[in-house]
Order: sequence, then structure tokens, then C-alpha cells
Amino acid sequence: MQHLLTAGAQRALRQAAMIARSSAESELEAIHLLAALACEESRAAEILQTHQIELATILTEFQLRLPDEPMNTAAASPDQPFELSEALHQFPSLREILNSALQQASQSAIPTEIGSEHLLWGLLTTAGSQSDWLSAQGSLSAASLEHSINIGHDHSTTPINVDFAFRTVSTTVSDQTNTLRTIDAAANRLREGLRVIEDYLRFTLDDAHLMGLLKTTRHQLVDALKFIGQESLIASRDTLNDVGTSISTTSEFDRQSIEHLLQANLKRVQEATRTLEEFGKLISVEAASIFKQMRYSLYTLEKSILACVYNQRRLGNCRLYLLVSESLCHHGSGPAIRESLAAGVGIVQIREKEMTDRQLLEHGKRVREWTRAADAILIMNDRPDLAIAIDADGVHVGQDELPVREVRQIVGPRRMIGVSTHNIEQARQAVLDGADYLGVGPTFPTTTKSFAEHEYAGLNFVKQVAAEIRLPWFAIGGINADNLKQVLQVGAQRCAVSSVICSHEHPGQITRALLAQFPG
Repeated sequence: MQHLLTAGAQRALRQAAMIARSSAESELEAIHLLAALACEESRAAEILQTHQIELATILTEFQLRLPDEPMNTAAASPDQPFELSEALHQFPSLREILNSALQQASQSAIPTEIGSEHLLWGLLTTAGSQSDWLSAQGSLSAASLEHSINIGHDHSTTPINVDFAFRTVSTTVSDQTNTLRTIDAAANRLREGLRVIEDYLRFTLDDAHLMGLLKTTRHQLVDALKFIGQESLIASRDTLNDVGTSISTTSEFDRQSIEHLLQANLKRVQEATRTLEEFGKLISVEAASIFKQMRYSLYTLEKSILACVYNQRRLGNCRLYLLVSESLCHHGSGPAIRESLAAGVGIVQIREKEMTDRQLLEHGKRVREWTRAADAILIMNDRPDLAIAIDADGVHVGQDELPVREVRQIVGPRRMIGVSTHNIEQARQAVLDGADYLGVGPTFPTTTKSFAEHEYAGLNFVKQVAAEIRLPWFAIGGINADNLKQVLQVGAQRCAVSSVICSHEHPGQITRALLAQFPG
């Protein structure tokens, strides 16, 4: 029985061989195929991008180099069908991966060619450094990949019969020059927009984490343009005769605020990457693939930057965050909440583990009335369903609860989502996942949660987050009137507390004492 490979899978295999040679490797290995799949415009590349696994990261991780000369696409897509037996003969070192890809493709209900997504399946399920690394990236697993493959090969709908008539037009030297002019202009527009955004992140937002992500995008631009050739771009440039330089609109000079300026440039770089991707396909498939990855990365970056700006404003007056449990309160949670709100607490979280759902619902409705009267924010711990039922302003989840994406599907775009983080990697990821604020800790031993001694993140973690993340965050865990000053000294501007207020005989009094320690 013949087992054919799709054109994309064929190109990926040949591109892998070229990457191996460019990286001065004597033998083709799985990591070369992984890099090839990431730079090929294919189903596998889309899946990798969905899981935020980018070509630049793969090249850095495995110290690989892309070939200096782009692959000849025509030569890589022969007229004769390319069979698995031929692939096994040409690439014996990938035998196990190819066989695994075949097994996955064979599960389809109808005859299916072996595609790039099946090659990715082979890489993930075949033991080796590439599978260990892919699994360590977090969201990519055999189950999630199989789901993506099944979606990509869902043949349950009736195909539409469309009659296309294609004609080919020869490409002239003038056509190529104009294409290069377009790419050059878009690349310059992208560089300029990225610089404006970087200066905003550097001097206004002061966010080292997001600025680092933006620098990665700039490096991707350099890598992509290598496939096109900087000399060709410069030679094709004709600014004096560019009709676009003499056309302008009043909106180009309309910048109502620094945030308006930021949003205009975020859209500018996204539009530029789309132009680069489309026109890049006429010159280099490899470059176009990198431009596509950049565009998706910029969408995520836009979301993270704007979320940071918006939530800084939304939580601007919330320095002290009260987490309330009935069992901790000296006179019951009602007096603790009302007195602390009157004393200046700006955000309250209902954290009840012992109430029934019905009790929690009634309790939540009462707290909602108190917080609304005080113009304070109400958060429900762990339960997005109850957050909606009591009309809370948001929900807070830990590392073992529902991920941000799933919570957002439940509570919608307007309610806040807070995420507990215990190390800097979790904090960075929560920013990209779309959290509205972070819990950072545990800072000190606490009576509300049990942690092993080695699990305390401590003041060093607080200091790390203060150095690079500007999405609003609250230091949490064992903070009281005696150690609050230490937390503020390492960079915290907001803190979350529980027993220090709940168990105090005079909740309002201790609340005012805590707030008095904050600067300003």
C-alpha cells in the first residue's frame, strides 16, 4: 500500500536536511525537522504558533542555523508523488518519527496523506531531546496535538464543488523590484513602529518583561530579512518617487494621549507584518513564515500591553486587598468587611472553603451590597460561576485551578481575572495568558494556607516581579503590620492580607495602620 506525503511535509524534510548542513551537523536529527516545521508555512507551524513555540526559540535552544540561501520551492515539490518508502530511504535517521507519523495519519477514517502535523506528532511522541523540550513548553501535549490534528482533518462536512480557472503571468524584473520596494517600505514602517512601542515600554510603562518580548520580535525581523537580502532592498528603494510620501491625512497627526499614540503604533506594526508576510511569499517562503509568526506575537503583545495600562487605571486606588474567610474573623466576616472598607480597603475577595454553594451565594450577595456601597471591587475566589451569580467584579484562581483562557470563556471580557503565582516564570506567563492582576507569594509563612518551607517564594520573588512586571500585582502571604515595611522596601506597591485584619478585634483600626505604611 502506498503512503504519500503532502507537499508541505516533503518541503519540511528537505528543509530539515538544509538546516542540518547549515548547522554543521554530520547527520540529520529530529531537532532539524522541528526547526523546519516551525519555519514552513504549514499546519504544523500553525499548531506550534498556537502554543507559542516560535522558530527563533527553537534555533536558540538547539543552536541551529537556517540556510543562507532559501530553499527552491519548485524543486521541493516534485510532480511525482513522494512516498513514505522514499522518505525512509532518504532520511533513515528519522525512521522512528516517520513511522509514528504514519500511525497517526492512518487513524483517519478516510485515506489521508502524511502531513506536517503528523510529522510534528512523530517528533512529540518519539523519545529524544526534541520531545522532552516540546513537552516542557507547557500547553503542547499528545492530547492537545491530536485534537488539533482531528480538527484539521474533519471531513464530516460536504465539500463544495468549485471550478477554478488559473492562468499564469510571467514575473518581470520590474515586478520583483516593485515587490522589494514594498517589502523595504513595510520593514521600515515595522522598525519605526516597534521603536515607538519600545520607548513607551521603557520610559512610560517601565516594563522589562514586555520590552524583552518586543526585542525578540525585532530580532525576528532581522532573521527574516536575511532570506530576502538587505542589499536588494536598499537597491530597490526609491523614496523620491514614492507617491505615498506626498499624501497625508489629519489623523496622522492626531494623537490625543500617549495611550492613543501607543495604540496607533501597535496597529501600525501589525499591518506592516501582514504586508511583509504577503509580499514576502513572492520572494522567500521562509521569510514569509517568520513574518507570520511575528504578526501573531504582536497580537499577544498588544493584548498584554493594553491590559497592563487598563488595569493599572482600574486598580489605581487599591493598595490593600482583603481576603476574607468567616472562620478567621473575630466578630464574623460582616463587621470585618464593613469596617475595613470604611477604613480604605479598595478590593475584597471572598475566600470561603467550608460554606455550601447556597450559603456562599447568599453570603456573596451581601458582600456585593457592601462593596458596591463603598465603591470597592469584589472578587470571588476559585468560582467563576458564583462570581457571575453574585455580580462580582472578577474571580481569582490559583495554579491548580482553571486556566485563564477557560475562566475568560465563563466570565466574559469585562470581569477581572487574578492569578496566583509562585515564581517569576509563572508571573511572566500569567501576563501573556491575559490575567488582569497577579498574586505574588507566598512572602511569609501564613495561617490561611499550608506550604512546605522550600515552597515559600519570599521577598526575592517580590523583588523579581517588581523589577520587570507592571501589570498590577499584590504581594501576598503572612503580611502584617510588623513585616509590611520589608515588602514595600523591595518594590511592592500593593499587598493582600487576610488574618491580620480578619482576626483583629478592631478591623478598621488595623486597616488604617496598614494603609499608613504605604508611601504617599
